Amino acid sequence: MVAPTKQYLPTKDYHLPDIDLLSLIFAWANEDTVLHAEAADPTNKLTKAETRTLTKRLAHVFRNKFGIGSNGPNKDVVVCISSGQIILASLFYGVVAAGGIYSAASSAFQSGELSRQLKQGKSGLLLASIDCKDTAIKAAQECNIPMSRVLLFDTMGHMRILADVESNTNYLDSKAEMDWPRITDPEELKKSKACLLYSSGTTGPPKGVIVSHLNMVSEAMLPQFVIREYLERQEKKDPSFNFEYRTLAHLPAAHIAGLQGYLINPAIAGGPVYWMPKFDFPMFLKYCKELRITSFFTVPPIYLLIAKSPLVTDQFASMQHAISGAAPMGRELQTAAQQRMGCYISQTWGLSETTGSVTLMPWDQNDLSGSVSPVMPNTRLRIVDDHENDVVEGQEGELIVQSPVVSQGYFDNEKATKESFTADGLWFKTGDIGLVRDGMFYVVDRKKELIKYKGLQVAPAELEAHLIAHDKILDAAVIGVPAPDGSGNELPRAYVVANKDAMGEDAIKKYVKDAMASHKQLRGGVVYLEAIPKSPSGKILRRELREMAKKENRGHGAKL
Repeated sequence: MVAPTKQYLPTKDYHLPDIDLLSLIFAWANEDTVLHAEAADPTNKLTKAETRTLTKRLAHVFRNKFGIGSNGPNKDVVVCISSGQIILASLFYGVVAAGGIYSAASSAFQSGELSRQLKQGKSGLLLASIDCKDTAIKAAQECNIPMSRVLLFDTMGHMRILADVESNTNYLDSKAEMDWPRITDPEELKKSKACLLYSSGTTGPPKGVIVSHLNMVSEAMLPQFVIREYLERQEKKDPSFNFEYRTLAHLPAAHIAGLQGYLINPAIAGGPVYWMPKFDFPMFLKYCKELRITSFFTVPPIYLLIAKSPLVTDQFASMQHAISGAAPMGRELQTAAQQRMGCYISQTWGLSETTGSVTLMPWDQNDLSGSVSPVMPNTRLRIVDDHENDVVEGQEGELIVQSPVVSQGYFDNEKATKESFTADGLWFKTGDIGLVRDGMFYVVDRKKELIKYKGLQVAPAELEAHLIAHDKILDAAVIGVPAPDGSGNELPRAYVVANKDAMGEDAIKKYVKDAMASHKQLRGGVVYLEAIPKSPSGKILRRELREMAKKENRGHGAKL
């Protein structure tokens, strides 16, 4: 007899249309609505009409010059490495319109990390913002991608360039257009491969999460339904109430929060995204005030800056609501940040595999209990033990999800896909440990071993493989240790078996720094051991290392 399931339901579900992502995006907002603009110079902008035209022109270039989609959809992966640029959404749309798969790479990547992503997706076309030129060229050379298929772009400061490295041909001069195919078949929308988002694994290299049209349309529309109902409630209370959506792009667009939150959701909300090339806190404050930003999503370390910095005065006078995610935020920090900002901050929870949020707080509800909010519409949650049996309400267990935002799995990795779902294949296993109390969900730990630093994932296995590759490091294990400033960050700490005199801590840190992105650095320090604790089967006993870290209290400095 199968035990009954205890499902946690939203207060309401909504009808989602069978529509492809691009048709949805260009069905909303007025033609002259600005969708993307440069924060430093808002006159450098793209309207909805201009974005549509640019999308069609880019689709024609990608198909006819580079063969993307010429052998059918869902096959050709195009990797894009970029800092904040106003053309990013159009590049994404253009790849999808041509029948390709858009794969976003972090602008912090070293060439080895980028070449790995190119190889995993079997990509033969690389797009790079001009500041990522050297990394892109080196990675392309490592992957034998010709320079004619490395396209550099720059659209800040009123530049309009998309040129290949070999001939320097500017493809933005092309006027030919190609329309995107309309998709209305539910199965095709569900099984499509519009985008690859890389989620760090704990037993190997990062895995490419397949994100479909259905996933992105659902993640765009479901929160918008809830927000619009809030706006209607406000208008009934105050007929003069008027909300204008404006947000500030300050997080990486290679992360789900940036990709969905900057390239898709604002177009549905009907307002502009103002782009910063890189996050800079004083400029972030300046732009929030000057551009009258009304809403944004950001991560706990930035709320920590907002709560504690003397630079914060009246920069958030226009803010209606803010959202926090990527890591839990404590009651004290949330309260302090709300007081400085003068608006509610709600917490959300989700993963790349869920296309972002699966929990959502109505904007006129304030919760300071540390919860990650109630479950989102059209979504079902369960909390189960290691045998996939539901736990008693109030007890901790793994959070598992059913929703149209849940990915179909991992690119070219059937084994990982199968392992990420329950035995019946119906529920996605998030790997996060949580509980429910009074309809609110609380994430208390991670079953997976990922380290999260400033909202970015760090895979211990990736760092361990790199460390062990050094001939002076005999063995290594990496865990995350809590940042001492209460930001919620975890700092990667390496435990190594090595001769300290022959390979000191500074040398090990430099070895990692020279090969890995900034968020993967060993800010938690290096500890020398005689042996790495392991189980009989050879698995690293990270719990023992965490207990060791608690006792050590070695006072490693944290550079946030």
